[in-house]
Amino acid sequence: VSAKSFDYVIIGGGTTGLALASRLTEDPSVTVVVLEAGQSHVGDPNITIPGQFGNVIDNPKVNYLLPMMTDPKYCNNRQYLWSRGKGLGGSSTINFYAWSKPPAGDVDVFEKLGNPGWNWKEYMRYSKRSETFHHPSEEQTSLYPHTFDERHRGTSGPIQVTIPHHAHTIDVLFQETLVKKGLKPILDAYGGDITGTWISSSNLDPRGWTRSDAVTGYFLPNKDRPNLTVLLEACVTRILFDESHQSTELTATGVEFIYTFGTHVVHAKREVILSAGAIKDPQVLELSGIGQPEVLSRIGVDVKVDLPGVGENMQDHPFIGVSYELNPEVPHATYDLMFDPDYAQEAKRLYSLGKGMHRLGVTSFSYFPISQANPSEAKALINKAEIEIKQLHESGKVSKGLVDQYRHQIATLRDDKQPDFEVFAFPGHYTFITPREPGKCYFTACSLLNHPFSRGSIHCKTSDPFAQPLIDPHYFEVDFDLELLVQSIKFTRSLHLMEPWKSGVVREVDPGPKCESDADLREYIKNHLGSAWHAVGTCSMLPREKGGVVDPQLKVYGTTNLRVVDISIVPIQVAAHTQGKHVLRHFHSCCRIEPFPATAFVIAEKGKFLCVFSL
Repeated sequence: VSAKSFDYVIIGGGTTGLALASRLTEDPSVTVVVLEAGQSHVGDPNITIPGQFGNVIDNPKVNYLLPMMTDPKYCNNRQYLWSRGKGLGGSSTINFYAWSKPPAGDVDVFEKLGNPGWNWKEYMRYSKRSETFHHPSEEQTSLYPHTFDERHRGTSGPIQVTIPHHAHTIDVLFQETLVKKGLKPILDAYGGDITGTWISSSNLDPRGWTRSDAVTGYFLPNKDRPNLTVLLEACVTRILFDESHQSTELTATGVEFIYTFGTHVVHAKREVILSAGAIKDPQVLELSGIGQPEVLSRIGVDVKVDLPGVGENMQDHPFIGVSYELNPEVPHATYDLMFDPDYAQEAKRLYSLGKGMHRLGVTSFSYFPISQANPSEAKALINKAEIEIKQLHESGKVSKGLVDQYRHQIATLRDDKQPDFEVFAFPGHYTFITPREPGKCYFTACSLLNHPFSRGSIHCKTSDPFAQPLIDPHYFEVDFDLELLVQSIKFTRSLHLMEPWKSGVVREVDPGPKCESDADLREYIKNHLGSAWHAVGTCSMLPREKGGVVDPQLKVYGTTNLRVVDISIVPIQVAAHTQGKHVLRHFHSCCRIEPFPATAFVIAEKGKFLCVFSL
């Protein structure tokens, strides 16, 4: 690789990078090299076998555990660790494999923010290219009446998708109660309407019940192509540009990287493509001289492109759980059983026979508007949000571009067809404040903030490429975000009055009966908040004057041939998962939700089109 030339140099062999490399090399005349900082974990049973969510989270060869800083004023001085997949396939190899797509309205906002061609119709076109849907088995449908609409599903894509085996007793309790509460049962949540309650699919291959990810789906079937090269353990230090000609735009000529303790350069004949993820993308750009002059000056890097949006507009999905002890008179099969060593050993044996707990997924999801969560106060709450946003604007604390985003967020709050809340059922004890009692089964209703108003940032702390960037999510800087999670918990608590929830639950475990007032709930959330690790926006696809980093063709402003192709370009957060959540101390480890696999693959599929047809 060193000193060689390729048509495309892709930085990052994760979820999007591998998918894009696979698609570009379908043309045998096109050469591609992928530089990945991590190692290969192909064939690792801790990754390929489902239902082992915590097994690799504390492994530094597989997972970046990145420190997150936040303002103690808003989160009671709490610090967080942020997980990201490290190695071939990135976060698609360590997430909770929940296959989730946003509502059509969320995606259409991309286009309204100044990005022609980025709308729901295009999203669906590329989404279908990425997946192959498998019908649920008779064993599953005999336990729970699954529904789906094949018009919304792909039939020949690289990622295998199915409805996983699941704790059907939890799904019955959750789904039936929410329907009685007034939520609409959704036939298939993959056609643009997710407002209601429904059963999720997972990116699992039911032919062997293994994880389907960027490695197994896109890379392994094509790894022997002579025009595809992947170099592992290659840490990119910066992108190189042709500075011999005076021009208003820079042309990328290659990438400098460290491999086996030496510094090397690989040359790009056409383009350099940055697919290192929402955390690493801004770091690579800043090390290359693209970003805010103040940041670049602080780390001793000369300014090549003054681009203030780099590393800004970061939006995450914070979430909080409410856990419940289940009625022991009903036979449940929750993840709590896996804490019994004998049960866990038997589960491994059953998996070898195509049976058992290791086929399970997180399946029950609900999305609903604020008008359903709190009908009597919804209008007043939205007005309160508008007042807070107006005050921020008048104080000069928010930019013109952010005001534009807020306008769309307020419109979503006022639209009863669009979801403002998400509550999903995790089949197990998922809060871990009160200790789990052996022999008992639990489930946790997890509330996730879909459309946060608070905006964070990610920037370099130093010019050392091995040093991790500074992550500051600014959770609850806009107080309305905290208010939304309070309302979500209150909605969840209201379900105990309805069957089958009423008779199916013995007690609320966390936060418990001592947490009663809104003030109590606020403290509970701030003290026990989790990150879903769904960061977007750090290289936002927006007009340059509104804080954008890339244009609708994904080209970095101020350059002719440098693109960003991954989830960091999403300009405004969507109601969909980037797979996994909160802290699950399974086998004494921890894990959370990870970045939107479905949406990441859509960006890769469209990225290939943009690379090929905009030359």
